[in-house]
Amino acid sequence: MPASSAAPGRLQTRDLTYIALFAVGMAVCAWISIPVPKPLVPFTLQTFAVFLALNVLGGRRGLYAVLVYLLLGAVGVPVFAGFRGGLDVLLGSTGGYIVGFVGSALVYWLLTARLGQSLAVRAAGCLAGLALCYAFGTAWFLAVYTASTGPLGLVTALGWCVFPFILPDLLKLGLALAVARRVGKFLR
Repeated sequence: MPASSAAPGRLQTRDLTYIALFAVGMAVCAWISIPVPKPLVPFTLQTFAVFLALNVLGGRRGLYAVLVYLLLGAVGVPVFAGFRGGLDVLLGSTGGYIVGFVGSALVYWLLTARLGQSLAVRAAGCLAGLALCYAFGTAWFLAVYTASTGPLGLVTALGWCVFPFILPDLLKLGLALAVARRVGKFLR
């Protein structure tokens, strides 16, 4: 079926291929990690891959790529940091940051759908998504860590799971915006 006769909103084979490729890219970027002692969250390039998918594919297809990535991990495919997979990773103390990527994608999609695709809007969408991911992941971390180990203060949790990542994540966000500008020309 020609592209012009496809129903609006329907994904074509090319869309599904891009979604799959970016989901695999997220896995590869998650495997590139700097290990840190538990309970700290490892440094990975996963955030870069999520932002790259959103900026190249757009909010809708980028969200689908994130969902495919999470579903692969949930069923046990070792797509997460440290070549891990399974619900135990997602339900563990740091799983909220991975699940938070869905919120990041939804925020990005909402902002770009409402305000357009300018660089400023896309950057704001990424920043808002990152903030939501941090908030959701930290709340999740506090709940799981407190239930399994004991009470933990918010400032301590932020010191372990957010503050060390702000600058690297901002750099990854900027890199994703720059790479998306170059790569996006070839995929449209």
